[in-house]
Amino acid sequence: MSNRILDKLNSDKKLLSIYFTAGYPSLNSTLQIIEELERNGVDMIEIGLPFSDPLADGPTIQESSTAALKNGMTTEILFEQLKNIRKTVAIPLVIMGYFNPFLQYGVEEFCEKCASIGIDGLILPDLPLDVYQSHYKEIFEKYGLLNVFLITPQTSDERIHQIDNASNGFIYMVSSASVTGSKSGFGSEQEAYFERIANMNLKNPQIVGFGIKDAETFQQATQKAKGAIIGSAFIKYLTEKGENNISEFIQSIR
Repeated sequence: MSNRILDKLNSDKKLLSIYFTAGYPSLNSTLQIIEELERNGVDMIEIGLPFSDPLADGPTIQESSTAALKNGMTTEILFEQLKNIRKTVAIPLVIMGYFNPFLQYGVEEFCEKCASIGIDGLILPDLPLDVYQSHYKEIFEKYGLLNVFLITPQTSDERIHQIDNASNGFIYMVSSASVTGSKSGFGSEQEAYFERIANMNLKNPQIVGFGIKDAETFQQATQKAKGAIIGSAFIKYLTEKGENNISEFIQSIR
């Protein structure tokens, strides 16, 4: 079991997780971005493995994935870039991607590589719960990797309880049914959803993603949840300001 994620979840603070696409803005940006994010107080990082058909991603993350692939980013290159990451970075690291590259690389080989590098968990939005449980759960557990499942406002209570029972870390709570980066602020519909999930008393804490872009939306998202994930807004910032001004972005959230 990965203690880095669990240790963070057990802390008193509201967690700030940042998503970025590996290999963007340039192929060799990955390490610098991770180190800068930790230096500026981020609690957890989601490293996006770019894929040519990212179903859940809005235009900002799609464009960063396309650019990263053009830059030459591959699974092998990402693993090579991260091979010594634990010499400089202590916070939890999660790889977020799609099932196809994971399957192509070889599921056990991918998990073994993650474990050897010091990756703490995986988020694979298109890996169904039942397929995970019947085919891959033992492999994930063998290598101490947490598998993080997503829920949305449309997910039934029954399904949420199934996901909660199958999880051993946190649940990725998608704030709306739309793709990433498409919302500005949270309305009464989202507030009711946050309340509904909080009242379910799940065993796993929730971290909210999609639609968090500034201090206000971070505060809204974390009123009832353990933390929040910022992706599209951070990638937009990288596009405009580059990777040398990360502290300015993080300070604007905290």
